[in-house]
Parts: sequence; structure tokens; C-alpha cells
Amino acid sequence: MNKKYITGIYPGTFDPITFGHLDIIIRASHIVNKLIISVAENIHKKPYFKINERIEMIEECLKKEKLNCAIKVVGFDNLLVEHAKKFDAQVIIRGLRAVADFEYEFQMAGMNAKLEPNIETIFLMASESLQLTSARFVKEVAYHNGEIRNFVPKNVLKMFKKKRS
Repeated sequence: MNKKYITGIYPGTFDPITFGHLDIIIRASHIVNKLIISVAENIHKKPYFKINERIEMIEECLKKEKLNCAIKVVGFDNLLVEHAKKFDAQVIIRGLRAVADFEYEFQMAGMNAKLEPNIETIFLMASESLQLTSARFVKEVAYHNGEIRNFVPKNVLKMFKKKRS
């Protein structure tokens, strides 16, 4: 059997990376041969962590994970399809938590398909126990000194503490 080498892009702001993001990364590693975790600069979202901090957090998290493909973590600040073409990616991986995510993701996938028909979008549903986890809510809880250890890896907890002091 002739098996095709597939490169995937998993884009996001990852501000911060959560257990939900890690779940999608681990599951995507079973689908592609190489996964490019693409951290969006996205100044419009006013990220709490700088892009180099987010990349560092992701790389640190992944050291402890058993992944089934090659992984690379990079930053980007251009159109996603242009970024994907730079890495010869055939697929964009997107995570879905709830029905509310689907409409936005569906529109984005449609736009990306119009811009670059040769790149497919694959949606992975968040695992049931992680469907309510979002980086936005994690930041809000952390801002109010709430407990976030059930939502983010230990190194991310340390980065929040470091940032606050």
C-alpha cells in the first residue's frame, strides 16, 4: 500500500495552551505524519502572553507527551492558508468544543477552501471532559485568582505566577 505523507497545521492563539489544546494535538498526531502547531500573533485578541512565551509553554508541555508524529511549534502572523502552504501542509486541524464553535469554524473553513482548495480542514471534537475548557475562561479565572490547575499543565501555571509577580 502506498501511504501518503501528510503534514497538518494546528493553528491557534494558545493564550495559554490548555488541556483541551493538548487533547487535540495528541489526537491529531494519530492522523498526520507531521504536525505544525502554529501560534498566531493575533494582536487583535490582545494576548496575555507574548508569542515567544506561548511557543515556549507549548514546547515544554509536549516534552512529556507521547506523540505519533513529528511536531514543530512556530509563530505566524499572515493568512493561515499562506502559512500552511509554506509548510506544504495538506490539512488544517481545528478543534470544536460546542455547537457555538461550529458556525465560526465552518465559515473559516469555507473561506480557507476558497483561498486554497488543495488544503482540507479537519474538525476534531474536544473530548467530553474538556468541552468546557477555553483559554479565554482560563485567563478570566486566573485574573480573579481562581484555581486553574484542572485546565492547564503545570508549566502554564508557573508562567501565570511568573507573569503576575
